[in-house]
Amino acid sequence: MLNSKVIGLSVMMFLQFFVWGAWYVTVGNFMKANGMVDQISWAYTVAPIAAIISPFFLGFIADRYFASERVLGSLHLLGAVAMLAAPFTATISPTAFILTLLVHVLCYMPTLGLTNTLAFHNIDDQETQFPIIRVFGTIGWIVANLTVSAVFGADDTATQFYITSVAGVALGIFSFFLPHTPPPSAGKAVTFREIVGADTLSMMKEPSFFIFILGSFLICIPLAAYYAFAPVFVGHVGFDKPGSWMSMGQGSEIIFMLLMPLFFARLGVKWMLFVGMAAWVLRYGFFAAAEGMDGSLPYGLVIGGILLHGICYDFFFVTGFIYTDKKCTKETRGQAQGFLVLVTQGLGLGIGAQIMGWLFSSLTEVNPATEESVTNWQMLWLIPCIASGIVMLVFGLLFNDKVDTDEEETGYGTDEAPANEPSH
Repeated sequence: MLNSKVIGLSVMMFLQFFVWGAWYVTVGNFMKANGMVDQISWAYTVAPIAAIISPFFLGFIADRYFASERVLGSLHLLGAVAMLAAPFTATISPTAFILTLLVHVLCYMPTLGLTNTLAFHNIDDQETQFPIIRVFGTIGWIVANLTVSAVFGADDTATQFYITSVAGVALGIFSFFLPHTPPPSAGKAVTFREIVGADTLSMMKEPSFFIFILGSFLICIPLAAYYAFAPVFVGHVGFDKPGSWMSMGQGSEIIFMLLMPLFFARLGVKWMLFVGMAAWVLRYGFFAAAEGMDGSLPYGLVIGGILLHGICYDFFFVTGFIYTDKKCTKETRGQAQGFLVLVTQGLGLGIGAQIMGWLFSSLTEVNPATEESVTNWQMLWLIPCIASGIVMLVFGLLFNDKVDTDEEETGYGTDEAPANEPSH
């Protein structure tokens, strides 16, 4: 099972998510330290923009004309150059810095689909080998957080971008030595309709699938608050090296990923999704309650909110991919998964990042005595808590669908992989 290909693909997946985790968690702290706190929401909007654009790149170019490993290597090398330039552009203007991040994620987002393509094309037993390969991605994210935060103490310094750049160069070079993987759609006429998942729209005639898509879109709007502002809040509460504490969420993710088959058997799709939404509500409730408390209690609440990430991510996002796979045909599987990513990571988190950025600015005032910015963190978390709760309740009342969730039917072992993945 652990042959040379699996080992190589595991290293690829480790570096793939190391590149993302090395800056994505801590960039808000860097921006706060460099007078760009009002633009943090834009740093978390560029990834959704890239998530919307990347399917077009994959469908029309990468999947048709070039070997996957060469595209992967080239994109990571280009992305590494952008990360190397990020600290310099930060000294020019916030706009220049945001545009540099946009260049990086435009290079990075297509590689999420490419690494899945490489993995599925070059393994023999997908059901047993791919989970091993993919878990190294989560490990890579954790190691990146710890490297940036615990080892280098770079939560608010430019070092995080240099670490990202080095990892990008390493993966870029390594990619050219991966097994040759021809373009999966070579010779096929890929249409605009297929790229945007237009055929999936016909599935929305079914009420339950429509409620699922609508609920997924709406819930992702308040979820954006966590990705943009949780690391800043963790530092505000008093945690040293926030990035290292945030990595506990990915550790929780691994545990709950392994427990998902057990929960599926007991809960089914509807209640898995409902519990995933409820975990977000509880997380934001913990954060809101933590603000203003004295003693050790706020630390426990914040840690509890971070540890809920395994349920938040696995029960909602991963279950959503499985449900979508069950509802579509084999011919529309790729389109359906891409459409779900477009709705959630692209539109939902993108709109959410802007709304939460506006909310953060509205709740932040300058103290005349100290000339320091003061944010009403309790209200910042309470509003998405209430919004998530409303979506959760409406979803629970209206969604009523049952699908077969046997392990062999979940779609884990299929040749097609999602074109992208939700942020951790």
